[in-house]
Amino acid sequence: MTDTIPVAALGRRIMVLGLTNSGKSTLAVALAKRLCVPAIHLDQLRHRPNTNWQERSDAEFVALHAQVILAEEWVIDGSYSKVMPQRLARATGIILLTDNLATRYWRYFVRTLFQKQRAGGLEGGQDHLNWKMIHWLWHTRNSIGKYQEVAAKSGLPHLLVNNRQELDRLYAVWDLTRS
Repeated sequence: MTDTIPVAALGRRIMVLGLTNSGKSTLAVALAKRLCVPAIHLDQLRHRPNTNWQERSDAEFVALHAQVILAEEWVIDGSYSKVMPQRLARATGIILLTDNLATRYWRYFVRTLFQKQRAGGLEGGQDHLNWKMIHWLWHTRNSIGKYQEVAAKSGLPHLLVNNRQELDRLYAVWDLTRS
């Protein structure tokens, strides 16, 4: 992150994209609170509450996504490429988050083992360490480029935040509070 843009430049429908465990949900909550708009976590739309990340059907997820993006104001965290074009068509700004793989693994272990309730977690969540997520972190370790390309091609104002230090700076500049 070289220069921080004013939060107002991103408008009132902001997409928070990025790699798994990069801080998207926490930022979405802080930003939504600051802007007095709803925070929507795509993981909660994709997965059933009170489960260990059991997915809803594609049709149910697509319908829930279509419903929430119609709102006049929101901050939505999560990528989900399948429904991204619809969200992009309604968005007014994009924030991209990434961090190094070791930090993202650390966050995964901490949130799974010690955080029973967290931003973006499932209602009644039953998180358990699983190889699928460990593999997913490894498999997507270098995929921030595809989100950078999406942001650049969108023509929307956007900001790339590369690590925890830059994210901390963003929180300070925008006067955001972590929950």
